[in-house]
Amino acid sequence: MNTTLSFEERVKDLIGHMTFDEKISQLFNISLEIKRLHVPRYDWRNECIHGVAFAGYATVFPQVIGMSASWNPELVYQVADAISTEARAKHHEAIKQNKRVRYHGLTFAAPNINIYRDPRWGRGQETFGEDPYLTSQMGIAFVKGLQGNHPKYLKTIAEPKHFAVHSGPENKRHEINIEVKEKDLWETYLPAFEACITIGKAKGIMGAYNRLNGEPCCSNSQLLKEILREQWKFDGYVIGDGGAVTDMYSGHEVVATFKEAAARALKGGCNVINPLNIMTTLKIKRYHVHVKKAVKEGLLNESTIDEALKFSFLARFRLGMFDPTDNVPYSNIPMDVVNCDEHRNLSLQMARESIVLLKNENRILPLSKNIKSIAIIGPNADHLEALLGDYNGTPKQYNTPLQGIKNMLSSTTKIFYSKGCEHFNRDEFLSQEALDMADKAEVIIMILGLTGQFEGEEGFVLGPLKGDRNTLDLPKVQEKLLKELASLKKPIILVLMNGGALSINFAKKNITAIIEAWYPGEQGGNAIADVIFGNYNPSGKLPITFYKSTSDLPDFENYDMENRTYRFFKGEPLFPFGFGLSYTTFKLDNLEIAPKKIKKGENIKVNVEISNTGNRLGQEVVSLYLSKIESSLNPPLRELKGFKKIQLKPGERKNISFLLTPREYSIINNEGKRVIEEGVFKISIGGFEPIPEYKNKILTGEFEVKA
Repeated sequence: MNTTLSFEERVKDLIGHMTFDEKISQLFNISLEIKRLHVPRYDWRNECIHGVAFAGYATVFPQVIGMSASWNPELVYQVADAISTEARAKHHEAIKQNKRVRYHGLTFAAPNINIYRDPRWGRGQETFGEDPYLTSQMGIAFVKGLQGNHPKYLKTIAEPKHFAVHSGPENKRHEINIEVKEKDLWETYLPAFEACITIGKAKGIMGAYNRLNGEPCCSNSQLLKEILREQWKFDGYVIGDGGAVTDMYSGHEVVATFKEAAARALKGGCNVINPLNIMTTLKIKRYHVHVKKAVKEGLLNESTIDEALKFSFLARFRLGMFDPTDNVPYSNIPMDVVNCDEHRNLSLQMARESIVLLKNENRILPLSKNIKSIAIIGPNADHLEALLGDYNGTPKQYNTPLQGIKNMLSSTTKIFYSKGCEHFNRDEFLSQEALDMADKAEVIIMILGLTGQFEGEEGFVLGPLKGDRNTLDLPKVQEKLLKELASLKKPIILVLMNGGALSINFAKKNITAIIEAWYPGEQGGNAIADVIFGNYNPSGKLPITFYKSTSDLPDFENYDMENRTYRFFKGEPLFPFGFGLSYTTFKLDNLEIAPKKIKKGENIKVNVEISNTGNRLGQEVVSLYLSKIESSLNPPLRELKGFKKIQLKPGERKNISFLLTPREYSIINNEGKRVIEEGVFKISIGGFEPIPEYKNKILTGEFEVKA
């Protein structure tokens, strides 16, 4: 309890005072109270990927995939900072009430930085998308926002998850063995984790359920010791996902008993064991017995337990849990910050920036607020769940698209609303009322898509319909409704609310305008209305590829990256990664690459000018992609290496600079090593697909690397 000593000294002293039984009591996700040593009970599990979840009221921000579509790490940082502020307030309020239970702690299973390699994965909505670089930048921002910037104390602790190579199928996650080549491991699946640990300085990490090349991730010494501790110098704790250690015998069958699984996990580098998703003190004590047996039978030694406790207690000290509250700057945040006006406004801004305009035929958008009549139709128009996504909190206030649009329109506008159909209905029932209303309206706004009933996490708490999708299409009844209304030959604005890519082939060809709104959070209705009626000029860009069909995809269980994501996909996408339109126009010119020839190890400077050539204020993402012209190492076809989001007034012009270091133009070889090849590299600024919507937007140039 001596606050003049370092945290490391205090942890060593504390562990030295603990009995063997007391040590065992601290190894699990529910760490029990040790009164004589002033150690309070602590439950390690908490969730906050887009707001503090499962603990009552909290600001609900857009789902993570939507935040990524903002391409705005600075805004992501602000969101994470707001989340951690609410988390601290809720934690200390719970402590006052002696409520030391799940979902009230300060250690968070966030962010989810797994690569969204396949759009069928139900949990892809929780990620920052399919690209390692974009995921890295967003992940770093989120980690820093959660953990704060105090020189001594952490605000909360981030646990980037799921380490590693984890992205479905959901119904096999407790048993699947994922075989991954070293090249794919280091080129695609590990970069975001490395960035969050080495740059973001995350002090926690959550192990995945699956096996990686034969060994369960939560006992995988290559991951947890060689890579995490030795290469990346990680000094935080490793916690297993809920039930991951139990899976070692019940799913993977690499051991026969829990005592063997616990021993294997602790020796492999896991520090906090999480036996089951639902745990009580009584159940935890039953697991203590198995660990004692493991030690007694020589499967585990006490020094390994001490090593695990060193990292877990260091985390608790860093959070200020053993220090006077006056010493810890985050201890007195009041409860009135939870879902406050400032945070609601931040949620609104993030929702606005997350929206992607996919089509705007004849510039029908933005609509006039004085339109004579409008029909708002679709099962997501007035549906709370479509705002939230998974792992969500409970908003005090929220507005659906129907509410947002109604609030925006003139009092003279005739508004017709009908659900039109259910989200999913085997009988494909369509409302005649909806068809009649659409026939009366000047313009139709259709709000379709998915909810957590169609995509999400497989699990006992989540219901039978959750999990992965086997199709990328809209549910058939919604597609039928869309086609029926399209036959009226009236302007239709289609708003999609979903977490994963949709194969909207008919809509792209036949519908006037298309907006991708994701699961936009509690202020989603206002944000959608702001975009439709021009209060906000859309600036979002896709963080994933929209494919035409599942026939474009490799087998779901195959983790090879060949023909996956924009980096390796050789087909024609429905909408490409990085795509997104605006109500204004931008022009790139004066691309400068210097020097054009370099030696290995030298930097490249890239400058480009961008101007707003339209008549509206707008934000644009200037992105830089790199391709190796010829290589024997099969690098990505193209790869994002830098981006900047800027705002320009009409007629305004700005210079944008990028620096390409040797790391940026290095290539991962077949052994997973980063090397630099000689030869010519192509730089593309602004995009990479020669599609009509990007005409005159892409600039290209080259540089050469020599020995």
